Amino acid sequence: MSIASSSSDNLAIGVDVGGTKVAAALVDQQGTILFQTRNPMVCDRGPENGLLAVISAIEAVMAKSKGSLGKAIQGIGICAPGPLDPVSGVVLNPPNLPCWRDFPLAGEVSRRYGAPVAIDNDANAAGLGEAIWGAGRGYNNVFYFTIGTGIGTAIVLDGRIFHGRTGGAGEGGHLSIDYKGPLCACGKRGCIEAFASGPSMARRAREKMDAGRSSMLLDLAGGKAEHITGKIIGEAYSAGDPLAIEILSETAELLSFWLGNIVDLLDPEVMIMGGGAAAMLMPFLDEMKKRLTDCCLNSRSGEIPLVPARYGEDAGVAGGAAICFAAARRRSC
Repeated sequence: MSIASSSSDNLAIGVDVGGTKVAAALVDQQGTILFQTRNPMVCDRGPENGLLAVISAIEAVMAKSKGSLGKAIQGIGICAPGPLDPVSGVVLNPPNLPCWRDFPLAGEVSRRYGAPVAIDNDANAAGLGEAIWGAGRGYNNVFYFTIGTGIGTAIVLDGRIFHGRTGGAGEGGHLSIDYKGPLCACGKRGCIEAFASGPSMARRAREKMDAGRSSMLLDLAGGKAEHITGKIIGEAYSAGDPLAIEILSETAELLSFWLGNIVDLLDPEVMIMGGGAAAMLMPFLDEMKKRLTDCCLNSRSGEIPLVPARYGEDAGVAGGAAICFAAARRRSC
């Protein structure tokens, strides 16, 4: 299979780089994932070893699919944790990828394959994939948010990621809802990430238990409160644990207040929730939508769909392919 810059019926390789793994997939122009692989990310042994982990994942996809489709690969799209520069293709200084500091990832991969390479942060890429192929298909003004270890967001307008003047737009997870609130990892206080991410939910649960609340969370965490995670809260919720129910209900309320600010700022056509911790918040979606009317100025907020994402764990590789195809369209204009 060849890598080509143009073809009448193209495919793309989407790559999702994380702190512990690299996933890569072959994706067609309808957003269908045809082949996928993953391997460990080497993030603590220097930039070249990190690059080799990415190359290994790409090679695995090419080897698995070679000769089976007879179509050209348009290029490669890579999503990675920020901060990064999507214009220059340089990964700046992501906390969970210490191997790369001012590393020209797009340039290095492009030089290896002689093909166009686009990069963007993971939330932006996932948001674009959802906007063009997923739950946001058919909408022009899409707001995407992903809840996991952190809270990432993307603003997609007319099929294009809104990056702002310097590429730093769309950091909605670091909008503060309480300037006296808990310190966020970003250095600000009261960010929605400091209240509603998976680790933040776990922190709030531990605080309530320290104040005397009982819960099966402790048993599920092996008797060690510090081992409570967002995933464990989800398990306890499914088992009917009152404290877990309370934590998730509070989280839904906090997210509703935050989304009210998003509605007043952007007036999106649709809001899409994804990420690992989002699954346990799905039962609260209707409640969150009803609360929006009391959390924003916009009197028509009830018309905005609040929906789950399509791609789930595949959001990164689909998003990588989406930014690849989007870059190809811009080059052809």
